Amino acid sequence: MPLIQFAGETICCARGDNLRSVLLRHKPSMRGSLYNGAAGLTHCRGLGTCGTCAVDVKGDLTPMTKIEKWRLGFPPHQLDSGLRLACQVCVMGDLVVTKHSGLWGQRFAD
Repeated sequence: MPLIQFAGETICCARGDNLRSVLLRHKPSMRGSLYNGAAGLTHCRGLGTCGTCAVDVKGDLTPMTKIEKWRLGFPPHQLDSGLRLACQVCVMGDLVVTKHSGLWGQRFAD
């Protein structure tokens, strides 16, 4: 079973589980770690249209979906940033997940 490192926690899940679902199911406090600020109340509930669940992920994931490419292709995101939408990816192996600052999680530390 894959292990996910996120927000100082280690989470075990099944291969093929949706990353957003795993993070939100693990603990209610994870919602505050996955969504920054007002995005915790205004996100698209996993449809891939808002882009607020963007995270930096190292590890084995499913390929980008058409919806994910579309949403990460316009501001404030950039398709080449390396971010992924947690709601659009499935866990295929161990992961290290980082949430950056900014409402959409798009701001990388300098």
